[in-house]
Amino acid sequence: IDLSNRDNGPEGMEPDGIIESNWNEIVDSFDEMALRETLLRGIYAYGFEKPSAIQQRAILPCIKGYDVIAQAQSGTGKTATFAISILQQIDIELKGTQALVLAPTRELAQQIQKVILALGDYMGASCHACIGGTNLLSTSRCLSLTKLMKC
Repeated sequence: IDLSNRDNGPEGMEPDGIIESNWNEIVDSFDEMALRETLLRGIYAYGFEKPSAIQQRAILPCIKGYDVIAQAQSGTGKTATFAISILQQIDIELKGTQALVLAPTRELAQQIQKVILALGDYMGASCHACIGGTNLLSTSRCLSLTKLMKC
């Protein structure tokens, strides 16, 4: 999915730009995505009313297990797209790491953590940002819950 800029808006700020996709299904509302009720509550509590262009096209293929490459300008809803997809797929009863999100900066890692915690609030989801310069004991405790597989 490639969201590029159109002529009607400042560069990088047009959330409904040109879209190239091999996924034909467009979902106009979060309610039509068959998301768990507690996740929907988190989405609406966070302030979302309807999915952005990238969310309309990328959430379902992510949930269905397809490999998705999504590129879009800042502020188009990419973080919420993968956060919603992850939260829909996890087993909230299973304690331990079920998803790993890599971020290039400490600030982005913390922002992603806040979004996941906010959207997953009504699910009781937990999220830990493993970043340098923070409490190593907390990170170690979080990682010790994870079953690691040697390859």
